[in-house]
Amino acid sequence: MPESGRIQVTISSTAEKVVYLVVFHLSFVMFVWSYWKTIFTSPASPSKEFCLSKADKEQYEKEERPESQQEILRRAAKDLPIYTTTASRAIRYCDRCQLIKPDRCHHCSACDICVLKMDHHCPWVNNCVGFSNYKFFLLFLMYSLLYCLFVAATVLQYFIKFWTNELPDTHAKFHVLFLFFVAAMFFISILSLFSYHCWLVGKNRSTIETFRAPTFRNGPDKNGFSLGCSKNLREVFGDEKKYWLLPIFTSLGDGCNFPTRLVIMDPEQLTVSSQNEPAKSSVSSQPFPTRPLSESQNRLLASDCQWVESGSEEENVKSGTKKHIIVSLES
Repeated sequence: MPESGRIQVTISSTAEKVVYLVVFHLSFVMFVWSYWKTIFTSPASPSKEFCLSKADKEQYEKEERPESQQEILRRAAKDLPIYTTTASRAIRYCDRCQLIKPDRCHHCSACDICVLKMDHHCPWVNNCVGFSNYKFFLLFLMYSLLYCLFVAATVLQYFIKFWTNELPDTHAKFHVLFLFFVAAMFFISILSLFSYHCWLVGKNRSTIETFRAPTFRNGPDKNGFSLGCSKNLREVFGDEKKYWLLPIFTSLGDGCNFPTRLVIMDPEQLTVSSQNEPAKSSVSSQPFPTRPLSESQNRLLASDCQWVESGSEEENVKSGTKKHIIVSLES
């Protein structure tokens, strides 16, 4: 290669070289770090409290009628923090893992486990994307997007010179052409995927919930877990913004229960209706009980959450001692 040709395709400014090297290696390291964490972070599974006891499991397997099986599941789930059911108003139970599914938990056929807040199984990382690594997956998309953008932007000037015949006649012409097209194609494809998941975070939905809305007491509601864009963002990335761009786990909660914005029913109407309905219908209308959310997730609701005790007469019929607590949010 002639010396003059080498000068034309090489950065002459030392400051520009330093900037390119720093930005390139910084984006590359963060990209690899996020990718590594996404791949090797094991999907979070439900805790043991969601598994049936040995006696309940044996009784459940002996029963042949779905109604009787559901009665066993309701009894086992009476103290569990679950707010969603199947479309047929039944307790969500995984026969494969033999456990009651927490809210937003789904069974992955590829991993053969129930995954907390499962989003999807990603073949590109050969892992389930869920509660334990969803933040890492988002950062992986973001840093890969920035990495491709940086490569395409720095090669653009030489790509233009290629078409204007300003590049010397060397083998580097093919390398420039190939590098720019690959970086640009990956940038466009990742941009669409990253934009979609940013929209999901803003709405506090998973990919599964986008296609099949979770069913609450008052029916399916795709926005049932949405607390507003700011709080939805904090639920995934945590309270401390200094850790948001680092692939370290900072998500709020335990993955087994989530705050919900739904106002189930006015407390006065609930009390009146419980007086007029017989005890049998009262019990059957509650496929699962409610209980306060964990302390780690109440922080999301600290500014506008109010706890309302209601249904005391209804609960007296069922247990005589327990209080019925629901969460209502001011819109």
